[in-house]
Amino acid sequence: MGPEKLRDYLAERPQLAGFLDRVGSLDPRRVLISGHTDSLRRIERGYGKAKKPQDYLESFKTFVNENIDKLPALLLVAQRPRELTRLQLRELKLALDEAGFTEANLQTAYRETTNQDFAATIIGYVRHVAAGQPLLPYHERVQNAVSRILKSRPWTPPQRKWLERIGKQLEIETVVDHDALDHGQFQAEGGYNRLNKVFDGKLEVLLNELTDTIWNAAA
Repeated sequence: MGPEKLRDYLAERPQLAGFLDRVGSLDPRRVLISGHTDSLRRIERGYGKAKKPQDYLESFKTFVNENIDKLPALLLVAQRPRELTRLQLRELKLALDEAGFTEANLQTAYRETTNQDFAATIIGYVRHVAAGQPLLPYHERVQNAVSRILKSRPWTPPQRKWLERIGKQLEIETVVDHDALDHGQFQAEGGYNRLNKVFDGKLEVLLNELTDTIWNAAA
């Protein structure tokens, strides 16, 4: 980038420097050596300031409720997930990480608290505490939503193929918006504009319907 562009880039993202400091401090090459005999005393999971998974989940709920009107992306996730962009999702994950809440730790805390494994994604965890939505594995939400939409009306073979491909991409990226369809595998096959023609100019309506079905369905 060069020093001037890098300066401007970091100025626009004030949380990034702290994030890089935290990641950079975890140097995998550092080896601690002791001459003492090793012994296993206990196995436990760390949750930052919280000592128990229940405390961690409670602090997560408090953070969401206290910041829902301060973080636009948090409000979108709780109330209007169809409007969330990939960029906003990345910003939200960064803000949650800065506060000590990661998708992996939330998943582990819920598993240790309920003895159930909820790979719900960060959107699912936020909606669970902000809107009382049940936790469900995210891949099941996507598969059920795609299946319902495929059954909802007749589709042409190309439309069915693209619906299924969009569903698979949603499982990977969580958010598939206009920008996502102009990159990667979709860009190579014509991007958003071509897909919009495949769906008779109603691709945006379809993406909104798909997102609503994923997050509004209880099962």
